[in-house]
Amino acid sequence: MQTTFSEKQLRDPGTQRANEILRSCVHCGFCTATCPTYQVLGDELDSPRGRIYLIKDMLENERVPDAKTVKHIDRCLSCLACMTTCPSGVHYMHLVDHARAYIDKHYDRPWSDRALRWLLARILPYPGRFRLALIGAKLAQPFKGLMPDARLRAMLDMVPRHIPPVSRNDDPQSFAAKAPRRKRVALMTGCAQKALNTDINDATIRLLTRLGCEVVVAAGAGCCGALTHHMGREAESHATAAKNIRAWTDEMDGQGLDAIVINTSGCGTTVKDYGHMFRNDALAEDAARVSARAMDISELLMQLDLPEGEDKETTVAYHAACSLQHGQQIKTHPKTLLKRAGFTVVEPADSHLCCGSAGTYNLLQPEISAELKARKVTTLEARQPDLIAAGNIGCMMQIGSATDIPILHTVELLDWATGGPKPRALVAGGPGADPRAGEIPILR
Repeated sequence: MQTTFSEKQLRDPGTQRANEILRSCVHCGFCTATCPTYQVLGDELDSPRGRIYLIKDMLENERVPDAKTVKHIDRCLSCLACMTTCPSGVHYMHLVDHARAYIDKHYDRPWSDRALRWLLARILPYPGRFRLALIGAKLAQPFKGLMPDARLRAMLDMVPRHIPPVSRNDDPQSFAAKAPRRKRVALMTGCAQKALNTDINDATIRLLTRLGCEVVVAAGAGCCGALTHHMGREAESHATAAKNIRAWTDEMDGQGLDAIVINTSGCGTTVKDYGHMFRNDALAEDAARVSARAMDISELLMQLDLPEGEDKETTVAYHAACSLQHGQQIKTHPKTLLKRAGFTVVEPADSHLCCGSAGTYNLLQPEISAELKARKVTTLEARQPDLIAAGNIGCMMQIGSATDIPILHTVELLDWATGGPKPRALVAGGPGADPRAGEIPILR
């Protein structure tokens, strides 16, 4: 694609990167075949190719974003299926992230939109605040019909039936290896996940220590910054990301780290991009070191020789989170590990398509999200599995809100298969029962 940025414009690092990406696009349209929003809406401007044209026009002319452009950029899931499909290697993620930051700086959103985005940015990255918000939303659910905004109603719909108590295993500390030590790893405990489902981190700690890893929860680490980053709020996302970089480099420069393990794939995609996000910052070198050490839990487990398990006579439908299969290009590891552990693994039709969760997307674009959720649940249930497994808390909440089939994190099943307790979501007695019944175990 030909571009006409001036030399002055190209002095801006974001614009320079956008120019590189735009010039790699050859207009082939392969991306439209795998774009979920194009499939749902059928509008060229709701495809990656259409959005690329809108972004090019906005950036080249340095114009104030108009409502039409913002609408179509906002409708993008950032699922990155287009990047998997693109034969020209167009790095759409960096382009749309820059466009969102530009929009955040130059577009005057309606007050309701500004207020909602401000609220999400002030609550979701902070587990304590998020937990209180969940409790408040639970009390407000009977009055959902009175809510004037569909997005507010969507927020109430996403509140889990049961809110787990705080897990002290997520506090800064170190968990000793239960076998001869092979690695020392930092576990990113996340933000929203700590309020929504504490079993995932617990299962990760049990499994890794059983396989010979010392697991460290670094002091000062927290939200990865993805939620605010994808809303274009660069200053906020970089501030939280910087805390992680400092916390993990302190560990690397102290007792050392073999890996920074992440069990929420949406976070993993962002942490692996810290090197790019901070490329022109004083933290550039440390950010690159962190990105190089970051690993999805499935990547680390492939290095640790997970023992083979007996046939569980349990069929697991594996849902591939977009941030894992497209953002990190990890496609086979979770399925390989589940099969090795003794599970029968099946996949839904169109497994490359997004479930509609996409960070805050299901809260900001509830109608499109609901359509994608319905399609995903239909394809998963068509396989008639006993369980559904996924590697991202957002996908688990999205899919779990529309099916009675238990949905668990892949690591919970692998922990169970290698000597850990049966996941509480399965012990609780099926739909309607409390999957968080009982006390949070202290693992240290």
